[in-house]
Amino acid sequence: MIGLASFPESTLVERALALMLQGPLDADRIAAEVLGLAGAPRAVAERLAVALFSADPRVRQLEDGRWALVAEAHGSPLIEECGFAVVDVETTGMRASGPDRITDIAVVVVHGNRRELVYETLVNPGVPIPLRIQGLTGITDRMVAAAPTFEQVVDEVLAALAGRVFVAHNARFDWGFVSAEIRRSRSHGLIATQVCTVRLARRLLPQLESRSLDSLSHFFGLENPARHRAAGDALVTAVVLERLLQLAREAGARTLADLEGMTRSRKGRQGPGDGAATALPG
Repeated sequence: MIGLASFPESTLVERALALMLQGPLDADRIAAEVLGLAGAPRAVAERLAVALFSADPRVRQLEDGRWALVAEAHGSPLIEECGFAVVDVETTGMRASGPDRITDIAVVVVHGNRRELVYETLVNPGVPIPLRIQGLTGITDRMVAAAPTFEQVVDEVLAALAGRVFVAHNARFDWGFVSAEIRRSRSHGLIATQVCTVRLARRLLPQLESRSLDSLSHFFGLENPARHRAAGDALVTAVVLERLLQLAREAGARTLADLEGMTRSRKGRQGPGDGAATALPG
């Protein structure tokens, strides 16, 4: 599973798929962590795994008996083969699982030489926007009063993301809000490969004191006339991604798995302004 997909959160198979994003699973782990049958005999665990996955086209059994997503079974795609959905959201605050909501969302597709804003909209959050957030983003209660709710645009958002690698600057923040809104609107969860441009910059540009979007924009000589608006930030993040992908290739990355390895690496020190999660949204 390379691109983003949504699924009903209650199914056992989809719980297993979410775990498989971390790597192949053996039958014992499937029994314990998916089915809640820790300590089940190995033969029983193997039969249960076959019953769960034998007819699922998203899953293959490896030669060593473990179960893996099809993409892992066949090898990771080349970076240039991947479509990246670069996402930015503006929100009413920092708590995706609490009272805060999205007020602005944009998706920019990067695929080979293509860079295109494919989706953007203001969103009526259904709650007041704090004055400090209005001052930061310029998005006011009056502006979003006639905007659609997230539930009204969720299908369009999913269409823009489907089948693509999820990318954001401080991906945990944007992923948290997008997945929380989709969960509220559709009772669906999301699975996807994620690339965080903060983490990638931390690995590839260790000389920088900060990997904030403003710092990286300055480093690469980029202008952002629509800072703290979803479309403006997503477009700049998309260019940052392209520059980082070039640096990653120069460092030896060829596949999406290589890129993921770089974002998981702890090499390179974290600067005080690396992420957005400790500051304001956007």
